[in-house]
Amino acid sequence: MQALVVDGFGKRYGPLRAASAIGFHIAAGEVVGLCGPNGAGKTTTLRAIAGIVRPSEGRIVVDGHDMARAPLEAKRRLAFVPDEPAVFDHLTVLEHLLLTARLYEVQDGPARARALVEEVELGPKRDELAGALSRGMKQKLMLACALIHSPRVLLLDEPLTGLDPLAIRKTKDRVVRAAAEGAAVLISSHLLSLVEEMCTRALFLRGGALLFDGRIADFKAAHGASLSLEEAFVRAATAPLADAPPPAP
Repeated sequence: MQALVVDGFGKRYGPLRAASAIGFHIAAGEVVGLCGPNGAGKTTTLRAIAGIVRPSEGRIVVDGHDMARAPLEAKRRLAFVPDEPAVFDHLTVLEHLLLTARLYEVQDGPARARALVEEVELGPKRDELAGALSRGMKQKLMLACALIHSPRVLLLDEPLTGLDPLAIRKTKDRVVRAAAEGAAVLISSHLLSLVEEMCTRALFLRGGALLFDGRIADFKAAHGASLSLEEAFVRAATAPLADAPPPAP
């Protein structure tokens, strides 16, 4: 069984179609990159998978639970780290993790919360209010909250924004470990070096449609021999839509 199934997802806002007929699946242990130019539909797709945006058509299934029919069960099994950290300004770092653990009914919540605070290097800040943290520290806190219930599906939208080089390396390692422990990971990022380094597969969106789903090597090869991922991305983002490579079967 696939950990995440997106089947025919579409989203309309009045006459505007933000996404159309998007379909893909991610297995446990996979790290998949979600790429595309601004306005391609990446954030809309992530927010729909997370249960924040209601699809206009199609279905989303998280670990066997349909988001429309069993939203609580589906949401229990996923975690979403948005591109802008959303913290409670008047809760401390540790209180964020304790609250999240309680909401997800994590059995060893207090112990896991304290361990994650140290793991993301927020130990000296554990009793400080989140509103006083830097942008990078808030990002670390969001990642810790996302990991505390060992989600089956982990959604990351620009996860490295605001992090220093050491924190970037440790975040990459932690995300790879989450996949090794059984999570299906979907990363949306304009940092193509991140996608190329961490992901085994890439999804390319443009104009609200999925134009490619397959190996990164195949995406590069579809646009010319010996191209870097950045060069292939630029060609895919600027080519006439009729020339874009079809989704992999």
